[in-house]
Amino acid sequence: MLKLSYHSHLIECGTDEAGRGCLAGPVTAAAVMLPSKFSNNLLTDSKLLTEKKRELLKPIIEEAAIAYAFSHVFMEEIDKINILQASITAMHRSLDGMIDTLSRKRDQPQHILVDGNKFNPYPDISHTTIVKGDSKYLPIAAASILAKTERDLFMNQIHEEYPMYNWKQNKGYPTKEHREAIRKFGVTKYHRKSFRLLPEQYEIKFID
Repeated sequence: MLKLSYHSHLIECGTDEAGRGCLAGPVTAAAVMLPSKFSNNLLTDSKLLTEKKRELLKPIIEEAAIAYAFSHVFMEEIDKINILQASITAMHRSLDGMIDTLSRKRDQPQHILVDGNKFNPYPDISHTTIVKGDSKYLPIAAASILAKTERDLFMNQIHEEYPMYNWKQNKGYPTKEHREAIRKFGVTKYHRKSFRLLPEQYEIKFID
């Protein structure tokens, strides 16, 4: 069973991202602060759950959370600052959004639980990076669910604009089908130009 807190004496929140390894679409992060008595036996790393279960958990998390927020960092910024910094930027912006919804100083988080092993310090709040934290701590798992579902929603929307890439199914990840579509149809405004989209990168055509 996942743990609710890392430091029992501090007010904690969790943050995680989704879409870091994709060829198209944003990298999306979420931050979540859960109440001290929160529990849910289904909640775990979003990658271990079906889409149906993630969609089931999303409103449960949003209803139970003391505060939450998400943030997209889009393709142009990813290409400019690199995917690691874009992921951390998305987490910082989601923390900004979450904290902005908290009106009382005593509700502010005192510590951030971060999935992974890379993070830039957030102003005035300590943090702990935890490898595979989304399968160990509930606040990170909750953040992973919100990040994944919000990003999936965006990918489903842009699928309608460019259905030949089947983003509704592959969500922008480098599947064989996705790469074949890039080879056949070219690169859209939603693709990350700094990524190696195809082995024969020099042959890529741009359709925007």
